Amino acid sequence: MSTDINDRADVEKRLWHEIKHSRTVMLGAHTHPLQHFQPMTAFHEPETGQVWFFTRSDTDLARSIAEGKPAMMVVQTKDFQACVGGELTLQHDAARIEKYWNPMVAAWYPQGKADPALTLLCLDVSDAQVWISDAGPVKVAWEVAKANATGATPDLGASRRIDLN
Repeated sequence: MSTDINDRADVEKRLWHEIKHSRTVMLGAHTHPLQHFQPMTAFHEPETGQVWFFTRSDTDLARSIAEGKPAMMVVQTKDFQACVGGELTLQHDAARIEKYWNPMVAAWYPQGKADPALTLLCLDVSDAQVWISDAGPVKVAWEVAKANATGATPDLGASRRIDLN
C-alpha cells in the first residue's frame, strides 16, 4: 500500500488500515510504577478516533487506569510502524461488547458476555509517530551496501508525526 508521507490524511488513513489488518498491538499506560506493554487485540473506530480492547477488570492494566491515564499503543507490520498516544479509560460498554464479541474473544471469557470480570479499555487517540518503509529485501540490501561503501545512512523510508484529534 503506497502512502504519501507528506499527506497527513493519507498517513492517518494508512494508520487506521494497519490497525484494522494487524489487529494485535502492544498497549501500555503511563502508570507508576510503569508497566510493560502487553499484546492486545485492537478493535478500531476511525470515525470516533478510538481503539477498543477486551480485558478483565482484575488485570494490572485495568486496575491501574480506572480513572483514565495517558497511554501508548504500538502497531508494527512488515513495512509500517507507529506509536499512537492517547488517553486510556476503563469502560463497560454493553453495545461494544456485543459488536466486537467473536469466538476468539469468547475463548478468554468462559462465562461469556455475562462474565463479571469482562470489561473494555478505550484508547482515545490523540497523536501518532509513524514510520513507513517502501523497501523490499533487494532495496534494503542495496541501501545497506551503498551506506557501507559511501559512509551515508540507508534510505529505507520516512517518518511523520500526525495529530489525530
